Amino acid sequence: MDPVALRVGFLGGGFMGEVHSRAVRAARATLAGIVASSAASSERAAAALGFERAYPSAESLLADDGIDVVHIVTPNSSHLRFALAAIAAGKHVVCEKPLATSGVEAQRLVEAANGAGVTATVPFVYRFHPMVREARARVAAGEIGRLLTIHGSYLQDWLLAEADDNWRIDASLGGPSRAFADIGSHLCDLTEFVTGDRIVRVQATKRTVFRDRAESRNITTEDLMAVLVETSGGAVGTLLVSQVAPGRKNRLQLEISGAAETIAFDQEDPETLWLGRRKASQLLRRNEAELSDDAARMSVLPSGHPLGYQDAFNAFVRDSYAAIAGEAPEGLPRFEDGRRAALITDAVLESAATETWVPVAEMR
Repeated sequence: MDPVALRVGFLGGGFMGEVHSRAVRAARATLAGIVASSAASSERAAAALGFERAYPSAESLLADDGIDVVHIVTPNSSHLRFALAAIAAGKHVVCEKPLATSGVEAQRLVEAANGAGVTATVPFVYRFHPMVREARARVAAGEIGRLLTIHGSYLQDWLLAEADDNWRIDASLGGPSRAFADIGSHLCDLTEFVTGDRIVRVQATKRTVFRDRAESRNITTEDLMAVLVETSGGAVGTLLVSQVAPGRKNRLQLEISGAAETIAFDQEDPETLWLGRRKASQLLRRNEAELSDDAARMSVLPSGHPLGYQDAFNAFVRDSYAAIAGEAPEGLPRFEDGRRAALITDAVLESAATETWVPVAEMR
């Protein structure tokens, strides 16, 4: 199917619905219909985001044979139910992360999507920054040498104050992990994507800074998580995830050091890579003439014209729709990658609870 001919339905709206809808328009697909939390919310979202119509229920949207692909942007605990229903209806699926609230649930979704033969993707969109692709290509080419250490963090401050609140804080809606499942999943995916190495065991500690917030009480989900990791190749690393880091708005930073070179990426400055060497370190700016083929493919604007988060999201949706059309885009995050993130989250939660090293489970 021509990606331009795709008719797209949304389950859920909100901030991520806005981001997804802009990416759908950039792909020149049709925003066919949406269902939000109520009939009134659905009508408002349809008008605000440019959908052809609001559906009265998820069931009615999924029953419409005119809908080709469904974007799921609902609270985390509902992903399993809605994704299974969409797959059963024969729809292709783009499901927000975390894909599911446990590895077992994520495995069910992988099996369902594979059994139905549908394209099913998860928006680990930081993969789609050109300089992330460049970092990955340089690691794969052996330029950093043997991987030795990993240092990564994802820091935000939107839940810094006791009065700050959000549905994600509620474990019944967001799942047993908040900060790590929400943004730590991005950090782990980026780490494994760039290095080509897999995290095999973790030791974690977590903190819930406020047990009560404006409307939430007896909070069990974490505000921050610190994790030691070991990889299958023998590298060691530290990952810090926090939603209570003053001044940090969305700082996803990854620094990987090999025997010959260090590569550092900061998504708040996504047009550059820092290449650290014992002599002559370098700040590499996005310049198509110097990039790998895969990084150049992501460079949809000429050098010097900054690309950002929405551009990365647009590229993810474009590649998802290309996969629906039968192509095989390099680096497209599928449900298997969402399962991988869920398995790491499971191990991190177990480690924080037991105060021991925990291996990351493998599923096929």
